[in-house]
Amino acid sequence: MKSKAEREEEAEAAREASLATALPASNKGFKMMAKFGFKQGDTLGKSEDARKEPVQINIKEDKGGIGLESEKKRKFRETMAKADQEAKRIKATEGDYLEERKQDVKNKKDERDLDNAQRTAERLEEEAAEEKDPGKSHEVLLKDVNILWRGRTQRRLEKDYDRQKQRELHNSLSSRLPTLADDDDEDNDSRIALGRDAAPFYTSLENDDIEEDSELAAFEALPAADKLHQVTLFLREKHYYCFWCGHRYDDATMEGCPGMTEEEHD
Repeated sequence: MKSKAEREEEAEAAREASLATALPASNKGFKMMAKFGFKQGDTLGKSEDARKEPVQINIKEDKGGIGLESEKKRKFRETMAKADQEAKRIKATEGDYLEERKQDVKNKKDERDLDNAQRTAERLEEEAAEEKDPGKSHEVLLKDVNILWRGRTQRRLEKDYDRQKQRELHNSLSSRLPTLADDDDEDNDSRIALGRDAAPFYTSLENDDIEEDSELAAFEALPAADKLHQVTLFLREKHYYCFWCGHRYDDATMEGCPGMTEEEHD
C-alpha cells in the first residue's frame, strides 16, 4: 500500500502532465469550445497575441508564507546596495587620505624651499648693500626688513632674544650663589637661587618685546606655495637669480633659464 506522501507525489505529477498536454478532441470542454470556432493551437478570444499555453504553476516546497521569497530578494538587494555604498565610501576615504598625504608632503617641501629662497634673497640683498657702501654697517630695524623674508628674520631675532634671556638668568644666578664668606647673606641667596626673587634679573629685557606686525601677519597667513612664488619672483626681477636653476644670470633676459616654475625645470 502506497503512503500518503507517495500518493500526493503521483497526484502532483498527474496535474503537471495534464497541464503540459493539449486537450484531446474527445474532451467535453474542447468540444464546447470547438462549437464556437476554437481549433487546436489557437488562442482564446479575439486577440492574436493572447496566451496559447496554460499558466504554469509553481509549487511551493517550503513552509514559508506567501511573499517570503520576495522579502528575501528585497533584503538581499538592500544588503548588496549597502555593501556597494560601503565599498565606495572606503574607496573615497582612501582617496582622500592619499590626497591629504600628497598635499602634506608638498606643503613641507614648499616650506623648505621657501626658507632656502628667503635665505638666498636676504644674502643677495646684503651683498648688494655691501657693494654699494663697502665697510658701512647695514643693520636695519625689523620693520624695515623686506616683507618677503621679515618673518624669517623675526624668528631668528626671537631665538637670539631667548638665548640672551637664558644667559642673563644664568649669569645672575651664578653671581649670587652662596659662598663661605657670605654666611650672613645665605638666606637671601637661597631665595634667589630657588627663583623666588628672580625679577631683578630681567630688568634689562622688560621693554625688548618685538612689536606686533600686521603686514607680516597677513603675509605669513598665505600658503607656503604663494609665498615661495613671491620670493622667487623677487629674486628673478631684482637679482636675475633663478632659484630653481640655482644660478645668477647677467641680465634680465636670463637666457638659458627654462622658466619661472619648478615644473619647467624638470
